[in-house]
Formats: sequence, C-alpha cells, structure tokens
Amino acid sequence: MNAAAAIDTDSAALHRALNALETIILGKPTQVRLCLACLLARGHLLIEDVPGVGKTTLAHALAHVLGLSWQRVQFTSDLLPADIIGVSIFDRASQQFHFRQGPIFTQLLLADEVNRASPRTQSALLEAMEERQISADATTHPLPEPFFVVATQNPHEQLGTFALPESQLDRFLMRVTLGYPDSAHERELLRSGERREMLPQMAAALTPDTVIRIQGHVRSVYVSDAVLDYAQALIARTRERMDLKLGLSPRAGQGLIRAAQAWSYLTGRNAVMPEDIQSVLPAVVSHRLESREPAAANNDIATELIKAVPVPV
Repeated sequence: MNAAAAIDTDSAALHRALNALETIILGKPTQVRLCLACLLARGHLLIEDVPGVGKTTLAHALAHVLGLSWQRVQFTSDLLPADIIGVSIFDRASQQFHFRQGPIFTQLLLADEVNRASPRTQSALLEAMEERQISADATTHPLPEPFFVVATQNPHEQLGTFALPESQLDRFLMRVTLGYPDSAHERELLRSGERREMLPQMAAALTPDTVIRIQGHVRSVYVSDAVLDYAQALIARTRERMDLKLGLSPRAGQGLIRAAQAWSYLTGRNAVMPEDIQSVLPAVVSHRLESREPAAANNDIATELIKAVPVPV
C-alpha cells in the first residue's frame, strides 16, 4: 500500500470512529470532534460539567472506539500519589525492591472527578502529562504510546472539590463541556436507556498503531506564516488585556497550533485555515484564561478575542 492509500485508509477509519462516538454521545457533534482533535494532537483532555451529563460515558467511548488499553482511577480525597503511579515492593528472595506499576501505565487514563483529590495527589499527573514518563526511586519509567489523560471534573463550586492549579490546567490541551441535551436527543436517551451499554457491541474503529500514525499525519498539516501571525496576535492580545489575570503561555500557543492542525485534518484539509484556529480556540483557552471580574464567563473571553483580532487576508 502506497503512502496516499495508507492516508486514505486511516482517514476512513478515523471518520468511522467519529461516527461511532456520535452514536454514543447524542447531539454533541462539536464536543465529540473537539475531543478527538485533542487526542490526535497528542494533548490531554479535561471534561468539566455537572454530574450525569455523560462525561464518563464519553471517556469510555473514546477508549473503546480508539482501540486503546485504558484504566480508570476514581479520584477521592483519600487517594494517594502511589495509588496512581505505583509503589516499590521489597522482594525477600532477591533482597531488592521491585517497582509495581500503577494504573497510569496505560494508553488512556480516565481520571474521574480529578478535582476531588487533594493537590498532592493531583500533582502525581504533572510529569506524566508533560514528559510521558514517571520517576520513582531515582528510575525513569516511560509510559505507553499513545498516552492520553482524559480527566473529568465537577464545577469547582460544588462541595468536596479542590480547584486544579494553573500548572495542572495548562497541561490539558482542551477543556470541553457537554451541557444538557436538547429536547429531541433527551427524548431518545430516555427511550433507549444507558448509552454505555452499547459499547460492547461496537467494534473498535482504530488501533494504537493507527492512532500514532494519524498523529504523525496531523503534525504534517501545513501551517502558513499568515496563520502563525494570526495565532501570535491572539496570544499577544491575551497578554495585553488588563482584565485577565494571566495571558496564554508559550505551551498554550503550541497547543493551539497542534489543535488547529488536528481540526483541519478532521475536516479533510492539509493546511490550517484561520477558521480552524477559531474553532478550537474556546476549548484551548477557556481553562487557561481567568478574568479579574468574578462574574465574567471564561468562554466569553475566546469570543471577544476572535472579534478583537483581525483575520489575515
């Protein structure tokens, strides 16, 4: 199979995965596409919403449809870092310590209700998310490829939650919210029951090797100087605004470009357009930018940025 035929085959499999996800998560095509773009851009995903709208179901669907090995960790206030990373066990026979891997050694880690754990436990994810490795007992352990963290969290104003620090939030490429379904799709949910029960009957659309190969295709999507100028202008605007506590970091800027490349690839193009930047911008910046005005909505900041910064011609 030549390179062009392989790309076409991978693209067809990717769209089967997208259709399968939309079968499970009804009426949320934009959010589903954003989630898939986040993973193809080698990012990590934060799903924030009130309980019961399908956050965990979406994470399960991603793991199943992408054909990845996965582990789920239920974050609670008494969870310890070793419960995620692993622990060294002393072997009497060899008189040595052996590292027993924790659930983070998987291709997709579902960190369920991540903000219910203490900040100490949340920090156990920092090295894994940034460097895709774990350090324990002066030894570095690489994580499997591909490696994705899909974390869910309830709104921070709910009881029993610890707000994620800025350093942790910045490691999530995107944050998405599902929201309540519209009337027609809620009717279908009420009629058909639990959507997660459909997953065992669905075949995986991709394999880990295919995901890695598509990630390579995404990195090769062309980004022109004009699009880079546009992205830089958006980033600079966040640093100039006095109503924001912090502007976007260089890591956020890199993530914005990768996310736009993935969105462009999903759309079937081989070059990033300004509208690709605009499509992913809210999900990339909503958890990174915070207004000094408590009543301001973070999602509105992306809309204001798009209006304020002219599109290159």
